[in-house]
Amino acid sequence: MRRNHRAAALAATLLAGALLAAGCSSSSGGKKSEEGGAAASAGKASTPRMTVAMITHAEPGDTFWDLIRKGASAAAAKDNIKLVYSSDPSAGAQANLVQNAIDQKVDGIALTAAKPDAMKAVVAKAEAAGIPVVGFNSGLDDWKRLGMLEYFGQDENIAGQAFGERLGSLGAKHALCVVQSQGQVALESRCAGLTKGFKGKTDKIYVTGTDMPSVKSTITAKLQQDSSIDQVVTLGAPFALTAVQSVKDAGSKAKVATFDLNKDLVAAVQDGSVEFAVDQQPYLQGYLAVDALWLYKNNGNYSGGGTAPVLTGPAFVTKENADTVAKFAANGTR
Repeated sequence: MRRNHRAAALAATLLAGALLAAGCSSSSGGKKSEEGGAAASAGKASTPRMTVAMITHAEPGDTFWDLIRKGASAAAAKDNIKLVYSSDPSAGAQANLVQNAIDQKVDGIALTAAKPDAMKAVVAKAEAAGIPVVGFNSGLDDWKRLGMLEYFGQDENIAGQAFGERLGSLGAKHALCVVQSQGQVALESRCAGLTKGFKGKTDKIYVTGTDMPSVKSTITAKLQQDSSIDQVVTLGAPFALTAVQSVKDAGSKAKVATFDLNKDLVAAVQDGSVEFAVDQQPYLQGYLAVDALWLYKNNGNYSGGGTAPVLTGPAFVTKENADTVAKFAANGTR
């Protein structure tokens, strides 16, 4: 159905304008929550009420998803949308949540495709049911193959390359890339990009992201085993803060840098315990994904002409600019 509207070239401009007018909370795996969000400063749309399901692969307790949901809630409040959020880190369970949304006849679905093949069948079912699907955060290389309308997120491989190049400029020689969820395409792409962009040696280890004491002990043990590691690279803010403790426990001189932000991570960049972070702007991802479905339903718009993603990162946060970012992080929007 949407292919007949491929010529809507004004979409990216309209989305950018909506962002200027605008400015993501975590849940247990598979548990649903409904939220309308706080009233947006741009006012509330007078268009008919619509329901959007947002379905992610969030791990329970990962604060990154708080930012996603806060952005989604802001867009929902502005656009007169009932937002129904659910999550499960299991790809099969996430697909079942998408099927539930289809069965409930929602007006639009926004989802993450951390394990794309698990989403293929349900995305096709949504399309057959006349429900538009947009992707965000994970699945950049697969969203068009899966048949999604639009995609909002960071090119993780390019972000990884930029990360590696920055490490080289800072004098690092041996990096350790810590992956908190094996097989998750966005995380694997970050490490692959890091290896490509970094001219030194790169090792990779897998940790269980839902067990932070185990994350800490695994990183500590690796640093104790190999004293040549001078850089720990984590793929999420909570893991960076844990890695700082691991470096201390191991008696290592390694430095820590990371992907993604939260309020505590920005403070760590400010005090120098974390060198820098790459921000993919999760609030923006959540906001755009929901707002895009409103634009499509009410005006036939879709960004990138259905062929190009909307990139929300990478943006480097360093000690030099952390003070500017901190005020937004304190509000839970960066």
